[in-house]
Amino acid sequence: MLVQVMFFTILLGFLITVLLSPIFIPFLRRLKFGQSIREEGPKSHQKKTGTPTMGGVMILLSIIVTTLVMTEKFSEPTVQTFLLLFVTFGFGLLGFLDDFIKVVLKRNLGLTSKQKLIGQILISIVFYFILKQTNFSTALEIPFTNYSFELGYFYALFIVFWLVGFSNAVNLTDGLDGLVSGTTAIAFGTFAVLAWNQSQFEVSIFSVAVVGAVLGFLVFNAHPAKVFMGDTGSLALGGAIASIAILTKLEIILLLIGGVFVIETLSVILQVISFKTTGKRIFRMSPLHHHYELIGWSEWRVVVTFWSVGLLFAIIGIYIEVWL
Repeated sequence: MLVQVMFFTILLGFLITVLLSPIFIPFLRRLKFGQSIREEGPKSHQKKTGTPTMGGVMILLSIIVTTLVMTEKFSEPTVQTFLLLFVTFGFGLLGFLDDFIKVVLKRNLGLTSKQKLIGQILISIVFYFILKQTNFSTALEIPFTNYSFELGYFYALFIVFWLVGFSNAVNLTDGLDGLVSGTTAIAFGTFAVLAWNQSQFEVSIFSVAVVGAVLGFLVFNAHPAKVFMGDTGSLALGGAIASIAILTKLEIILLLIGGVFVIETLSVILQVISFKTTGKRIFRMSPLHHHYELIGWSEWRVVVTFWSVGLLFAIIGIYIEVWL
């Protein structure tokens, strides 16, 4: 029965995105919601200027509709369901405002970093206070061991850091056609398996709904992309995956399952630190995917390689949590 539920969930999420795209993409094009490409980015990306963005709206619609339909049909919506949808929609709305300012109001930087950070923190705090009402454990479980650290009230700070950190990490990774669509499909699929293993079926249904939505989006986002998800999609997906890790008490293992996002973020941090302290760059360009482009790899090769690395991390994560 559960296998059927998962199958129909991923199918519904996939179909909603695939069916929305031929309607939504021309609509975005008519409104001239085209992506502006940074001058300092790889020169090969300049040809992508004008490609419709804010496609994350389709992903959000698909996730929300699929989750509500499938949980109503095969389960009961729970606090966990509400929290996942709240964070996904909240971060997605924040990304939408950022995209709207960039694309429609022609302010290339969108929301200021301070405005975006305040929004992310507020959403994270609301998430914590709702979670607190459910007597949720504030301990961090350490992988490979039977130990855990009780954080108490400091768990609130941890939640803020995790949600903000991973939403921005996925956002940083969103720089090549299909890169985030593929890596998030792998990561959310992994958490679907792990949530199912914990009998958290509502969380598993949500995770599979995301997989279906991003795979449907990938049909139009694979190289050469016909649409980009924008911050609307990437911020929402990053917040969602951090929320799932928290609800399944797999916060630390997210560092492995989301290893591609972590590595991309570290490449930016190391690049900034190196340049400010020594005046030299470690990579030709950060995030890391641009470095590989500039040493001669094709965009498709970089994307497939990163997908493969993400899949390897996912397999290791499942092995640790299920079989080790």
